[in-house]
Amino acid sequence: MGASPSVGRPLHVNKAHNAALAYTLGKDGRRVHVIERDLSEPDRIVGELLQPGGYLKLLELGLEDCVDEIDAQRVFGYALYKDGKNTKLSYPLENFDSDVSGRSFHNSHFIQQMREKASSLPNVKLEQRTVTFLLEENGTIKGVNYKNKSGQEFTTKAPLAIVWDGCFSNLRRSLCDPKVEVPSHFVGLILEDCNLPYENHGHVILGDPSPILFYPISSTEIRCLVDVPGQKLPSVGNGEMANYLKTVIAPQVPK
Repeated sequence: MGASPSVGRPLHVNKAHNAALAYTLGKDGRRVHVIERDLSEPDRIVGELLQPGGYLKLLELGLEDCVDEIDAQRVFGYALYKDGKNTKLSYPLENFDSDVSGRSFHNSHFIQQMREKASSLPNVKLEQRTVTFLLEENGTIKGVNYKNKSGQEFTTKAPLAIVWDGCFSNLRRSLCDPKVEVPSHFVGLILEDCNLPYENHGHVILGDPSPILFYPISSTEIRCLVDVPGQKLPSVGNGEMANYLKTVIAPQVPK
């Protein structure tokens, strides 16, 4: 079993949403300009398990093929563990087509599929640039100012500007006065060639001080996701994180 640890902020806006909205508006005949700071494949540890309702929405939008060819795994429910006992809870899928279930995958692969789908429309333009500020006229946002890698600046205007940039965005601060709190962080590991007790199910261990999750993200990989409370993470560099996972988390995980 191999494991590679990674750490993420507690809240991310899923970049797949940008592409889904761009594709939907583009299919409606609208011209769409998506400006992303980075269009390379991201390394993310959230947004990896799409619930059946999310898959139904993909079907509705014509985006269901975005979970094809990325080794996505079907998910039929959850197994819950607490105090040495466990139970299995299945999704109520009896009245749906056989293809309907949850899907779990590498979020980065899914995002790239969604971006490719959106950019396949001739009236959707994806561009890797950095937005610097919003263009405002008489209290109305009319567009954005952005720059390329060399620092050259551009402007683009539109009747509708959608800021989808996460809770730590500078653009967000110009639209409202958010109070961002960080109560915990997700720490993720990938377990290779590891069999879960209940096939095609997410596993939730109601541990102390917080839940521990296991779910497949490919045919050979299981994601372990640990919620670590507190604003400051144990250090990875000096071994504090490994010690926390080994002494606090691992003893609570059933064999």
